[in-house]
Amino acid sequence: MINRAPGTLASLGCLPYAALIVWLGGRYSLMIGAVIVFALGYFFVRRFEKRVGSLDDPQWIVVDEVAAQWATLTVVPLDPVWYALGFGLFRFFDIFKPWPVSWADRKHSTFGLMVDDLLAAVYAGAILWAVRFAWIEWGA
Repeated sequence: MINRAPGTLASLGCLPYAALIVWLGGRYSLMIGAVIVFALGYFFVRRFEKRVGSLDDPQWIVVDEVAAQWATLTVVPLDPVWYALGFGLFRFFDIFKPWPVSWADRKHSTFGLMVDDLLAAVYAGAILWAVRFAWIEWGA
């Protein structure tokens, strides 16, 4: 069971931690957390890559999903509906990989492994931000 959809499970599993971080310290704390997780993940994945050679995105490495999911959620309020939308949009872009997500994914390296999810988060976050802006602007 653990080897089935590990990226989705990691993205889902990190949502309560994101909510706790926002609840305790605000969205900027989550942004800082995403940066820290990304940087630590990059460092350790790079060390692993140096030992094994080229990476073909091992499914058991999910730190990239955690950092990117948290980055996605930095643009929405602490609300289950917004978090569910953020989760769904991030997973959509991470799975279907529009350009440049697909470009980064083809790099069999630490860069590709970490950055493809970050780019998926940019897409998801941009859509969330636009929807939230429209929601506030038009008084819905």
